[in-house]
Amino acid sequence: MTTTTHDDVHAEGRLEQPVRWAILGGSAVAAIALMAVLGALNPLSVVLVGALVYCVVIYVAARAVEGPRHATDRLVTGVVTTTFLLAMIPLLSVIWTILSKGLDRLDVEFFTFSMRGVGSGEIGGAYHAIIGTLITTGIATLISVPIGLFAAIYLTEYGNKSLISRGLTFFVDVMTGIPSIVAGLFAIGLFTWLLQDVAYQAGIVGAVALSVLMIPTVVRSSEEMLRLVPNELREASYALGVSKWLTIVKVVLPTAVAGLATGITLAIARVMGETAPLLITMGAAKAVNFNPFEGSMSALPLFAYSSYANPGTNKEDSLAAAWTAALVLMAIVMLLNVVARLISKFFAPKTGR
Repeated sequence: MTTTTHDDVHAEGRLEQPVRWAILGGSAVAAIALMAVLGALNPLSVVLVGALVYCVVIYVAARAVEGPRHATDRLVTGVVTTTFLLAMIPLLSVIWTILSKGLDRLDVEFFTFSMRGVGSGEIGGAYHAIIGTLITTGIATLISVPIGLFAAIYLTEYGNKSLISRGLTFFVDVMTGIPSIVAGLFAIGLFTWLLQDVAYQAGIVGAVALSVLMIPTVVRSSEEMLRLVPNELREASYALGVSKWLTIVKVVLPTAVAGLATGITLAIARVMGETAPLLITMGAAKAVNFNPFEGSMSALPLFAYSSYANPGTNKEDSLAAAWTAALVLMAIVMLLNVVARLISKFFAPKTGR
């Protein structure tokens, strides 16, 4: 004797994809019409109301055709999709705003002129800020990568949960969450103590501040990548009589090189947009300065901030320059993320035959 359940009754029923798309389209049209009548037509309200209508309709239709279990599944799928769309709205809004307002000054002059000697009626460019960003970020990378990588190697290969390794892990976790302004104050205090000059501002001070923010990210990402290397590879190397340091250099690091490069690239992208520590450590120079050890420098975040906070007489041009600087900075960060993905794809260890 067999028992027939409610799901078995609806086992033959199935909501086809055209029907689901029709429900989705009808929900969107109903949401737009309702919000237009209420006078609150905007993307957020349309998404929320449309998602609510869709979830109700798809649940009722699926319960009638497919049964309660499939109906619950489609309801949860609708809720998850709605939260994804809500997360995409501010992201797309930021990208659209920066693109629409930043393309006005995206010209040759923006990349080839600085703000030195720019007076009323003149526009200038961000060449000095781009150079400052590349120099300070490059120095911060040279400082952070060796320290962070060697710290990660110690934690994974030599630490063995010792007191020192636990303390290092704790302080890395603490440094990961410190405000960026604290890193700037630390860099100022360090150079004031070393040089006995309270007014010293230079690119190297900003680079040290950025390295304080960058080191914990490099340590954490490198540690995770090194822990993913199978212990069997280490043991095989030891079985051949290879020393530990040579095993790390010849086996562990090459195996994890893709993940290490990706983590370092993302750490660079993370600190490149910092403004607060650079504002108090580098000043806001208007001319090009290739010497990071003498004189104030500028950077793209500082240029965007100063153009917005102190627009001068050409307010519209200054605001346009600020948006363009934000666009260029976003493009550089996006390029670094693409490079990280490519490194992860092409340099990852090949598996299989």
